[in-house]
Amino acid sequence: MPEPGKKPVSAFSKKPRSAEVATGNPAVFEAETERSGVKVRWQRGGSDISASDKYSLTAEGTRHTLTVRDVGPADQGSYAVIAGSSKVKFDLKVKEAEKAAPAPSPAPAPAPAEAPGAPGEALASATEERGGSPSPEGSSSAVPDASGAPDDPIGLFVMRPQDGEVTAGGSITFSARVAGASLLKPPTVKWFKGKWVDLSSKTGQHLQLHSSYDRASKVYLFELHITDAQATFAGGYRCEVSTKDKFDSCNFNLTVHEAVGPGELDLRSAFRRTSLAGSGRRISDSHEDTGTLDFSSLLKKRDSFRRDSRLEAPAEEDVWEILRQAPPSEYERIAFQHGVTDLRGMLKRLKGMKRDEKKSTAFQKKLEPAYQVSKGHKIRLTVELADPDAEVKWLKNGQEIQMSGSKYIFESVGAKRTLTISQCSLADDAAYQCVVGGEKCSTELFVKEPPVLITRPLEDQLVMVGQRVEFECEVSEEGAQVKWLKDGVELTREETFKYRFKKDGRRHHLIINEATLEDAGHYTLRTSGGQALAELIVQEKKLEVYQSIADLTVGAKDQAVFKCEVSDENVRGVWLKNGKELVPDSRIKVSHIGRVHKLTIDDVTPADEADYSFVPEGFACNLSAKLHFMEVKIDFVPRQEPPKIHLDCPGRKPDTIVVVAGNKLRLDVPISGDPAPTVIWQKSIPQKNKVPAGPAPDATGDAGASDEWVFDKKLLCETEGRVRVETTKDRSIFTVEGAEKEDEGVYTVTVKNPVGEDQVNLTVKVIDVPDAPAAPKISNVGEDSCTVQWEPPAYDGGQPILGYILERKKKKSYRWMRLNFDLLRELSHEARRMIEGVVYEMRVYAVNAIGMSRPSPASQPFMPIGPPSEPTHLAVEDVSDTTVSLKWRPPERVGAGGLDGYSVEYCREGCSEWTAALQGLTERTSMLVKDLPTGARLLFRVRAHNMAGPGAPVATKEAVTVQEILQRPRLQLPRHLRQTIQRKVGEPVNLLIPFQGKPRPQVTWTKEGQPLAGEEVSIRNSATDTILFIRAACRAHSGTYQVTLRIENMEDKATLVLQIVDKPSPPQDIRVVEAWGFNVALEWTPPQDDGNTEIWGYTVQKADKKTMEWFTVLEHYRRTHCVVSELIIGNGYYFRVFSHNMVGPSDKAATTKEPVFIPKPGITYEPPNYKALDFSEAPSFTRPLVNRSVIAGYNAILCCAVRGSPKPKISWFKNGLDLGEDARFRMFSKQGVLTLEIRKPCPFDGGIYVCRATNLQGEAQCECRLEVRVPQ
Repeated sequence: MPEPGKKPVSAFSKKPRSAEVATGNPAVFEAETERSGVKVRWQRGGSDISASDKYSLTAEGTRHTLTVRDVGPADQGSYAVIAGSSKVKFDLKVKEAEKAAPAPSPAPAPAPAEAPGAPGEALASATEERGGSPSPEGSSSAVPDASGAPDDPIGLFVMRPQDGEVTAGGSITFSARVAGASLLKPPTVKWFKGKWVDLSSKTGQHLQLHSSYDRASKVYLFELHITDAQATFAGGYRCEVSTKDKFDSCNFNLTVHEAVGPGELDLRSAFRRTSLAGSGRRISDSHEDTGTLDFSSLLKKRDSFRRDSRLEAPAEEDVWEILRQAPPSEYERIAFQHGVTDLRGMLKRLKGMKRDEKKSTAFQKKLEPAYQVSKGHKIRLTVELADPDAEVKWLKNGQEIQMSGSKYIFESVGAKRTLTISQCSLADDAAYQCVVGGEKCSTELFVKEPPVLITRPLEDQLVMVGQRVEFECEVSEEGAQVKWLKDGVELTREETFKYRFKKDGRRHHLIINEATLEDAGHYTLRTSGGQALAELIVQEKKLEVYQSIADLTVGAKDQAVFKCEVSDENVRGVWLKNGKELVPDSRIKVSHIGRVHKLTIDDVTPADEADYSFVPEGFACNLSAKLHFMEVKIDFVPRQEPPKIHLDCPGRKPDTIVVVAGNKLRLDVPISGDPAPTVIWQKSIPQKNKVPAGPAPDATGDAGASDEWVFDKKLLCETEGRVRVETTKDRSIFTVEGAEKEDEGVYTVTVKNPVGEDQVNLTVKVIDVPDAPAAPKISNVGEDSCTVQWEPPAYDGGQPILGYILERKKKKSYRWMRLNFDLLRELSHEARRMIEGVVYEMRVYAVNAIGMSRPSPASQPFMPIGPPSEPTHLAVEDVSDTTVSLKWRPPERVGAGGLDGYSVEYCREGCSEWTAALQGLTERTSMLVKDLPTGARLLFRVRAHNMAGPGAPVATKEAVTVQEILQRPRLQLPRHLRQTIQRKVGEPVNLLIPFQGKPRPQVTWTKEGQPLAGEEVSIRNSATDTILFIRAACRAHSGTYQVTLRIENMEDKATLVLQIVDKPSPPQDIRVVEAWGFNVALEWTPPQDDGNTEIWGYTVQKADKKTMEWFTVLEHYRRTHCVVSELIIGNGYYFRVFSHNMVGPSDKAATTKEPVFIPKPGITYEPPNYKALDFSEAPSFTRPLVNRSVIAGYNAILCCAVRGSPKPKISWFKNGLDLGEDARFRMFSKQGVLTLEIRKPCPFDGGIYVCRATNLQGEAQCECRLEVRVPQ
């Protein structure tokens, strides 16, 4: 038995499991202990097993094995393994080899016992034993079933949690049942993942722990509930249960499978819609199969038309193009939607970008004006060069980009040059340039922030008026911009007197300090990547009584306790006795703990019998109950008096004693008699359904239906435990701790002595809260409402059901919200104010006078979905003799159900029978209704459909006559075509001219009065417009075009002037008129070809003859002569002139043939003559060598300084030997300082050292003596 102060721990990490083995085969059982060196004993039927020819026992570290050889029928039975205080039982079942005997387990396991996951193992028999002590050694009672097994002092489980499998995103529950019949206190249960991770600290959204107690079966139920399972949840788990002196544990595994892809589900068939042959449209099926649809999963994976709806995330868009084209009033909304933080900076940079229209000589293809990339992605900037061998430089904000790591990658393939930027961040948002020689091209790179997603949604809240409300939502980015909305209207910062906005990292809070009824509604937090919705319900402050006070009947000197429970723990109140306030004293105590108010009266006297009431302060309600005093009459009797029970019960039939379940029941019965009587307590147990309703086979024929009830009497004699009897000389006390339903009945008290006997029957009734109702059923699901229906609970707790309380929650939430404050008397309720498209669950409580039941199981998840609104702008587009063309726009409100399509119907005017124009649905917003009777007047209507059914129809306001109407031809020439149309050479020409006319008019095009000829000009005509198209325009296409529209003898005409323009030719006859000083006068004549448009001006450039680099002197110059000034004297210059028109500059320029020299004055400079100096010098030592004495083993250095010109050659000698080839000597020469380094000298290195310097002017040398000393 474990020590009282320590938590018992199982010694086994792996337990043996029961197995079924065929006759003649071996049976192997394995067990693993937590640590090695533990002594393990194996038992069969309570007797230890030792190694023999029959049994083999092995132990390797922590692994212990029992092998039963040549299994026979005699080996079948119950086995056990014991380590320390832990004992585990398992069974061996033997089957015939020829014929498999039927096993009691659900699926027999053919595999040996070492397969821990083999199916069919007898799971219940592998539990640890519970209660009692092991049988003494030598006992050989081996019984095949568990009924004959000895009591187990360790095992507690009735049902162990089993291995489970779940799909990612799903839910799973592990259950463990523990016997509580012999337990005075509830056991302690802990759940672990792996060996040490305690799951009680991990409870939250994905993991919940529940516990309950079934009084009927006296079994505790403990549950581990996992929701929205992830792949990381897989692994081994352990459940440990312990009491004061017992312990048990069980291991189990969880496997998480990958979720099924949306392509593997037949979502269309799940909605029970049928399809027409050869058509993708769906129609409603009036014969739907029964069953429950999982709207949540279906809506998530719907395809087809829903994917095109506005609820789906849009495709990647160019935000900067959207900003360019949008009006300024929309800038802020677009920036918030696409995650643009620095909106002003982006617009300023976009406005400052200029497209280089000039043709580049270095680039065949330049960079785009702007690029956009998402944060974390990579971008490639590519240019194409005119010279494949040219060198390029890449600049970022004017600074050259250097090769560093994998951030920037430079590529060169042929004439293409590419810069790749990996893992783009906000620091990469900049201006980039590619430089080739003297030319460069620029671009702007914009890094787009990722969309801000909702990681934890808002929760619905139900509060009372005046309470504080706080909505909390968590997003994926810190410091993200969010918007709060109430009922679709944005909450601004100006409303801070009522709303308070708070940011805490990724969490955003909306706080309402004191809620009012006007604050109720739907609140939305919107980000650039989604939104979260929640509902706030504000109720008037009401007080609800969960448990009222009940009448009490007590005897003298007993304790009376009145207890009630209300909904608000802050409510105070007063206790009244017969209408007067009760003043507490040493005998009367009043307590208030949370929602519970209690009045306790000790040592009850007859004066305490009265009406007691509890009145809450501030609420108009009164809870009343009556205290009945059980008067005891004791008469003096002489000796040898027969026994007597002294109860104040006329007719010997006392009133029924009512006790609330869970409270203490104490029956104090005064007795008398001499000699002292013997007291016998008995309980009458009605045996119903244990005997047949009719007479028994051996009964007489007069026994009728009254024999259906048979009463047995159970003797109550226990003096300890929950139900006990205590008898003294003058009274007998019957006590029940924690009254339960099974304690209800008729108790008989009998007193006997030799003189006589007396007997009294006491009726005890136990009342309790009702059982939980069954899961409610959901029907009539609408846009924001549904009908909830439920059945009464199976047991009403002994009191009539007063009503029901309904709660709801979002499917992925764990917060339940109450829907009613007044009890619901009916068994159905219409729930409203739900958010369309959100998945909900419902549950219900039953309430009686005692209190509120446990909640019912949650209903099947459902989603409020309403049909779409009516389509808008229905109009008749065209009418012919047999057809009518209709068009409309989508409905304003689509809802969460999406949009499946539209149905079109028509009927005759004055008739109510509508005919479908199309079998099925169409997803287009226009339709041509065919095969209509000519001349009929018809009405048309259109409905929008989704999974909730058809929406409201929209119909034509007036009847439409099916008859074609004659209409005069009329050309609707657009405004921009009424003036001269100019196009550049090579550009396409696409002139679209709408027209009207019925029947379809005849269209004719002419040019200069002649019909159009040639393949270059094509005409395309339709019923409503005509198009003149030229793929590549040339100068010959210029001219006047005329289009004629004709219907019979009616016609309409329009004239168009087309002008094809090109670049002009260069100017002619450029010449230098005069040159003087720093100036040159030029003159030229206009170009021969002006490009079919006006000459806008000329550009004059000059180039120095030495460099031939051209510089612009004049731009947009209108005259044909000019003066170029500020020229440099002595240089020669060329000049050239370009002509310009609206297309651009001419391809070539008029250039002067000969250079123009700017004369310089005749000044001659004669440099002076200087005599050359001779700086040559013979070598000389400015600092000679010095004698030194050094220690052997340490480097020695000899230094001197020399000068000479030219630089002398240096040689070192030791005792006349040249040291140039000896590696032990290093020689240095720097700025005339000469150094000889001797590395780790020894006594042998001592001697005369000479340094000699030699050049063309002579030589010099110096010497010194080096002494090397050996340390002593």
